[in-house]
Amino acid sequence: MMGALAGLLAVMAGAFGAHGLRHMVSERGLEVFQTAVSYQMYHALVLVVASLMPALGLSQRLLGVACGFWLAGIVLFSGSLYLLVLSGHHWLGPVTPIGGVCFMIGWALLVAAALKK
Repeated sequence: MMGALAGLLAVMAGAFGAHGLRHMVSERGLEVFQTAVSYQMYHALVLVVASLMPALGLSQRLLGVACGFWLAGIVLFSGSLYLLVLSGHHWLGPVTPIGGVCFMIGWALLVAAALKK
């Protein structure tokens, strides 16, 4: 369910960025916003796929932890970029890499789940 919700919100954010922000933020701001949308959608899709992977014999525990890290990554990485573009608060910049690390940990856990099988 969380993957589907994250995907829905990514589509909504993408539409808002493409239509609502075009005349409100700089070209660079639009690029940053699109990066947030892209990473959110990639990880929304992997959340949906990961929910099916226990049927293939992958560790449900490892996949669950991976999904938690991907969700944290969406909130921290994409969320901080959305807020940075919309608010202009540059203090949010250091939060973004923490979200990126969460994404990487999630992927490493997926590798671990595959190797454990």
